[in-house]
Amino acid sequence: MPKKVILDVDTGCDDAVAILLALNSPELEVLAIGTTHGNVEADLAALNTLRVLEWVGRDDIPVAAGAAAPLNQPLRTARWVHGEDGLGNLYLPPPRGKPTGEHAADQIVRLARRHPGEVTLIATGPLTNLALALVKEPRLPELIREVILMGGSAFYGGNLSPWAEANIGHDPEAAAAVFAAPWPVTMVGLDVTMAALFTRAMHEELGRCPRPGAQLAHRVLAHYLDFYDRVYGRDGCAQHDALAVAVAIDPTLVEAPLLPVQVETRGEHTRGMTVVDRRALLADRVPELFPDRDRWHVRVALKVDGERFLSLLLERLTR
Repeated sequence: MPKKVILDVDTGCDDAVAILLALNSPELEVLAIGTTHGNVEADLAALNTLRVLEWVGRDDIPVAAGAAAPLNQPLRTARWVHGEDGLGNLYLPPPRGKPTGEHAADQIVRLARRHPGEVTLIATGPLTNLALALVKEPRLPELIREVILMGGSAFYGGNLSPWAEANIGHDPEAAAAVFAAPWPVTMVGLDVTMAALFTRAMHEELGRCPRPGAQLAHRVLAHYLDFYDRVYGRDGCAQHDALAVAVAIDPTLVEAPLLPVQVETRGEHTRGMTVVDRRALLADRVPELFPDRDRWHVRVALKVDGERFLSLLLERLTR
């Protein structure tokens, strides 16, 4: 049976690819998609999500717009990365459909109650909707099967600030609540997403496929590749969000030990940092240092089989 999943996205370039990967994977059943602020505003992210779904004929999937701003700081977007429209400046026509009108946090709660213990939450944007859902339904950690999130880093550092990865840094208070909740979390952060770059050669292969989803991904990723070339001087762009979806499909793509994780919310220079206790990698040797080990619930992806991930991504987008 496929995993029942809810996607929580801030649909920019890499979210669009992640959505396409989820839709093209028989291991996953996408129940619904919620949107949040992040790469673009939540309302625009909802429209972009509808555009992606309609492009590939999957407008049967409900889309709910969610949190328009972080819990405790001003809104900040990343249009300079993803384009003014969030989809690489393609300026696609308005979608035919509309968001459902339900708040994305309410959508999470409703579907978790309908499918207790079955739903995997895949979050590829700031975690505001998940934090709001935890307030609305305190039993949510008992109802959700697992959370897989793209965000944070253990060793890599940040991309929004020296220590904060963007999804965590765009709402540190929400991230702190999500990491503290007692549900199984897999953190797919910059340590692994920046170690598996989608190259221009792969992009050319994608462009040779006539399927609508492949063509949309090819057009969106042209802008993203140019951004990475300009900013990093590298041949290739990270597929941050698609890797989180891929881990839902095949958890063996990453090595992800259980580690203690907290989110810094007050540091002058470290706000939004995921503070991973890397000493815990030695827990088997010195268990007396970690008496609370039985309460750890966050798996932190530290290594990725990049070749296998990128092969999976290309195969699913082009088949």
